[in-house]
Amino acid sequence: MTKRTSAKYKIDRRMGENIWGRPKSPVNKREYGPGQHGQRRKAKISDFGLQLRAKQKLKGYYGDLTEKQFRRIYAEAERLKGDTGENLIGLLERRLDAVVYRAKFVVTMFAARQFVNHGHVTVNGQRVNIPSYRVKEGDVIEVRDRSKQMTVLLEAVQLAERDVPDYIEADHSKMKATFVRQPGLSDVPYPVMMEPNLVIEFYAQN
Repeated sequence: MTKRTSAKYKIDRRMGENIWGRPKSPVNKREYGPGQHGQRRKAKISDFGLQLRAKQKLKGYYGDLTEKQFRRIYAEAERLKGDTGENLIGLLERRLDAVVYRAKFVVTMFAARQFVNHGHVTVNGQRVNIPSYRVKEGDVIEVRDRSKQMTVLLEAVQLAERDVPDYIEADHSKMKATFVRQPGLSDVPYPVMMEPNLVIEFYAQN
């Protein structure tokens, strides 16, 4: 098992939830956490614990971002007009790796980061290999011609476990997607409940 795959499953086990909705997630069989103490009775979680868990779950969902990256996105969400939680979700969904994942060009968020890193994607015709690159409304994201027959792409397109959300228009015959608009929390097809309000509370108090 690769380090990435191991990390992905460890997040699921730690949260006790199948946060990407994958059929192979270990929590589909075992709901307890990883490690030798994982089967102990669960203690009541404090408010701080709930906030920390909400932050770890959201941060983990987007490919296990570093704390520095995630805090920077939160700080920007806080500066923008409107609801900070909605802004946070919108900024996360505008990451190039998130758009590649949502467009079903790849199977997992981890694969999306690697796919962008390896230079398989263009934005408005220009090659971009930075997963955190922020797309804008109307931007066209396309898989480069030399990469369009990759097995991982063909497998992802056939996946029945998730659909392309309506804030992205995807044409899988051309391996091209358009970012239509920035979504809010209710628009994003998370398989589990995300609680950005608790993330905001966590950073406000810590």
